[in-house]
Amino acid sequence: MRVFLIVIDSFGIGAMPDADKFGDVGSDTYGNIYAQTGVLLPTLVSMGLNNIDGVAKDFAGGRSLRPVAFPTGACCRLSEKTFAKDTTAGHYEIAGLVMERPYRIYKKFPPDVVEDLERSTGTHFLGNEAASGTEIIQRLGAEHLRTGFPILYTSQDSVMQIAADTSVVPLQRLYEICTKARNIMVGERAVGRIIARPFVHENGKFTRTEDRKDYALEPPGETMLDILAAGGVRVVSVGKIYDLFCGRGIAEGHHTGNNAEGLEVLERLMESETESFVFANLVDTDMLYGHRNNAAGYAAALRKIDEALARLRGALREEDILIVTADHGCDPTTESTDHSREYVPLLIEGKRVEPKNLGTLAGFDHIANFVLALYGLRSDADIYDKIIRREL
Repeated sequence: MRVFLIVIDSFGIGAMPDADKFGDVGSDTYGNIYAQTGVLLPTLVSMGLNNIDGVAKDFAGGRSLRPVAFPTGACCRLSEKTFAKDTTAGHYEIAGLVMERPYRIYKKFPPDVVEDLERSTGTHFLGNEAASGTEIIQRLGAEHLRTGFPILYTSQDSVMQIAADTSVVPLQRLYEICTKARNIMVGERAVGRIIARPFVHENGKFTRTEDRKDYALEPPGETMLDILAAGGVRVVSVGKIYDLFCGRGIAEGHHTGNNAEGLEVLERLMESETESFVFANLVDTDMLYGHRNNAAGYAAALRKIDEALARLRGALREEDILIVTADHGCDPTTESTDHSREYVPLLIEGKRVEPKNLGTLAGFDHIANFVLALYGLRSDADIYDKIIRREL
């Protein structure tokens, strides 16, 4: 049996009830993108996307999201248990680890942190503020070129980001700086991720490259990847999954620079893999479009994912299961450039899957329970009992 779990990064489907505590009232990544662009996603819709609670609705201008009469898979919406809206917390919860205390979020890094960072890395830093990554490199890029100092910033997530032009700070040097930062940002200071953000410049314009690298902490508890590996299941990762889990439980990791590479790897794995669990993240929707408030770009990325899903779905074998979900929202139509506290979709397809709407379920960890039940490693999975046919 093969199971393919695909996370469309930041593909939220509407604000959660506590969105006001995060400044995200009215966020609806999918709905608002559709209202603005009219994007059509026939594969996801046929799987049951528009049948999920709260998704079907009318928008100003005459556009409407409508359910299909006979979805091909099981569907539901999931709320997040962890009081967070960041990538690390979302992926941990998908993998069955609900964090009681999410990692710390900074508005700026305190003097003792900056001093330790400068002492360890041997360089000063520019910035030290919460900012959009694309905006701050435009604003501080010229000063960075003049001084050679990397740009330090954070966001409304638990991250420390360090950006540098590769002609000023070579890529390996930037990675070395981020490795040292990771060693500093632990314990009470801990952030979920240190992110290396290389960029280049031309004619006064600064553009990120695809060589970003994430430095996560090891998950603070057991995840489904640990359980699968211990149970003899071969785990294969695509995209930033390997970095998010520090490789723990993963037999083979495929790092990718963009969605096109990720989807290509997925199609190749669909052709070649035998018994395995494949866990993939498609990051462009979040990194390139959500954070940059680019609804048209987000819509185009969704269309490409939807087209690839049609091919992947067509290649499923008799026992295979395809799962599509998200880790949080990042509504590009709002003023914010940060993640949004939203429900996420859960779509499950396969010849053994009974098409039905499971309503609204509390916890992304339902996904881990379902996956582990598929492999006979857990017996307490509500979803499994409700949608898996006992015989083909």
